[in-house]
Amino acid sequence: MKMQYLLGIDFGGGASKATLLATDGTVAAEATAEYPTLYPAAGACEQRPADWIGALCENVHTLLGKSGVAPTDILAIAIDSATHTSLVCDRHFTPLRPAMHWTDSRSRLQADRLREQCGEDIFKKTFHKPDTIWTLPQLLWLRENEPKVFSAVRHIFFEKDYIRYFLTATYCTDYIEAQGSMLFDCNTMQWDEELCALAGITPQMLPPLKSPTDIIGRVTDDAAAATGLAKGTPVICGTTDTVMEVFASGAVEKGNVTVKLATAGRICVITDRPYPDRHLVNYSHIAEGLWYPGTATKAAASSYRWYRDTFGGDYRTLDAGAAEVPLGCDGLLFHPYLNGELTPYADPQLCASFTGVRATHTRAHFTRAVLEGVALSLLDSKRYLDGLDIPYDAAATLIGGGAKGPLWRQITADALGMTLKTTESSDSSLGSAMLAGIAAGVFRDAKDAVAHCVKAADVVRPNIEGTAEYAKLFTVYRRIHDALAPIYRTREI
Repeated sequence: MKMQYLLGIDFGGGASKATLLATDGTVAAEATAEYPTLYPAAGACEQRPADWIGALCENVHTLLGKSGVAPTDILAIAIDSATHTSLVCDRHFTPLRPAMHWTDSRSRLQADRLREQCGEDIFKKTFHKPDTIWTLPQLLWLRENEPKVFSAVRHIFFEKDYIRYFLTATYCTDYIEAQGSMLFDCNTMQWDEELCALAGITPQMLPPLKSPTDIIGRVTDDAAAATGLAKGTPVICGTTDTVMEVFASGAVEKGNVTVKLATAGRICVITDRPYPDRHLVNYSHIAEGLWYPGTATKAAASSYRWYRDTFGGDYRTLDAGAAEVPLGCDGLLFHPYLNGELTPYADPQLCASFTGVRATHTRAHFTRAVLEGVALSLLDSKRYLDGLDIPYDAAATLIGGGAKGPLWRQITADALGMTLKTTESSDSSLGSAMLAGIAAGVFRDAKDAVAHCVKAADVVRPNIEGTAEYAKLFTVYRRIHDALAPIYRTREI
């Protein structure tokens, strides 16, 4: 029987990754295309939708060329992206401005105002407290700072939904994505009129809601010509990148835990209910009846990428140098607050910093300090999570691009004091391909997809001495945070 394929495409913080998955569960080909992130003003973080489409077309052409797979042999397509990166469009579905990335922190004043005026009511509906990462305060910022643009808004997209609209001309989103907007009632699973009114919009301006596995359209003539895909290929609704990473790691059972080293960092636990808490992020899992509440740190692998882009070098060379530096970097510490921080502070005014700099420190010291700083930020959030008594497994699965580096894997295992498992691929694009397989009837459900597609790779066990040393270092890390945080709150940076 002729092999057929499933296409999953992920859009992350600064790159798109595509995976072509054979229906026997093997990966046929992968491709990656980067796109720029714009920082036009203090606190601003934006992306151009045309760059997303360019990355989509590049990845599909690369995959088809590398694999030799005929476009007509692709059974279904799914796309995922970072949650609550939003794009406002006019009545013709034309973008009015660049998309506001979820790490854009310009809406701090709006988030503060919402928190003071109606924070408790918002929390009861959304399970989250107002913060700059959510769509609601970002729309408020847009209304108050770009009124001409706001007055023309008729449709609001989330990242993956705009890309999927390019493929199908179908306007919709999924309920997991909607949970990240702060415009959605997580109790009723519907857009909420009162929350929308706070932003100055109506629910009719938001996408119709679908299930992640719904087939919502097919590749159009124009999209087929631009991408090389076959006209009429089914496209499913898809969902957010983190749940796709969690899925691709095999975490589909209550108590499973994942540690994420991607653009952002997260520790997620699979549960049978949400855990509303002001320092956790709560989303539904694609497996029926499950949720994955978790911590969130804003700049994990994006800290390393910022360091690489700012100071030069490639990851392989940087890793090699950092491996020669002792644990603790001879007193050099990095706090990865490039865009403020979430768990356990929810403080958009925090700033990143290197402290303890001496003349004896080399470039390699700074490199390792970035890796250790991100690991310590995850430890900071883990300690908060542990105080909530949410039960989870002793070993976690490490996911995200940062999981590829053996040094960073070991640093993270040591800092957290946890055994970390890896899989051959836990990329969101694999999860999306698996999701497409469920929609196409290739897999019965999430557990069946995991059984066919997820393959164990490495196990990293913490070094007892290293864990003890990082615990001491963490005390200093927290003291520095506590000393600097009040200074940042009294400055406009």
